[in-house]
Amino acid sequence: MSELVVVDTSNRITTIRMNRPEKKNAISLAMYQAMTAALSAAAADSQVRVVVLAGSDSCFSSGNDVTDFIKAGSGGSGLDAPLHFLRALATLDKPVVAAVHGMAIGIGTTMLLHCDFIYAANSARFKTPFVDLALVPEAASSLILPSLVGHRRAAQLLQLGEEIDAATALHWGMITAVDDAPEALARATAEKLASRAPTALQGTKALSHRHDRAAILETIEVEGAQFLARLKSPEAMEAFSAFMARRAPDFSKF
Repeated sequence: MSELVVVDTSNRITTIRMNRPEKKNAISLAMYQAMTAALSAAAADSQVRVVVLAGSDSCFSSGNDVTDFIKAGSGGSGLDAPLHFLRALATLDKPVVAAVHGMAIGIGTTMLLHCDFIYAANSARFKTPFVDLALVPEAASSLILPSLVGHRRAAQLLQLGEEIDAATALHWGMITAVDDAPEALARATAEKLASRAPTALQGTKALSHRHDRAAILETIEVEGAQFLARLKSPEAMEAFSAFMARRAPDFSKF
């Protein structure tokens, strides 16, 4: 079996690629651990100037592997792995560039909120169906999205779980550009960034997050605690059962 996360470092750029196309890049605990290790290595390596996040040509990520949600809700390993990943991504002072094809669902969308440049194909679709699964937002999206797109649009995404296309995401300011070859554009931007003065570049990013980093990290923890509690709720058990059975959940009894 091929690696679920492929990491390559060349020309001062580390590329982290989710590589589980047969599962639409649903992120497993092992994938979170691999991506966290790659981010930590990039942060510690003075020769690495930029990180690129990518998925496959057909899908960026369909979100967290629902089977892991079910295990966590039944007393499994909880959310340590995704929380470690989110902390590593949110605190990385080196620029992060993302290339998005196809679906970016759940954390597939919310991880992008911590990227500096996001290039999306016309095929890209963004969706945060947390309430659909009887859950709450994560990755500090409850803080970042209202600030980024406004409370009304954030409610469409977080409360209704509405899907938006690449053009809408661009109009709302969620992504940098729409392009038929987002990965090539992401690489070109990464190469430009890698040629810049590294300390000045990192200092600029750190200054840009000087006022909100503490709030983002706090929100990640608050959301994480509520998310874990929700995983154990009867509503979530109904939502997961419905998801696995490919039926609509019935929340009328709650």
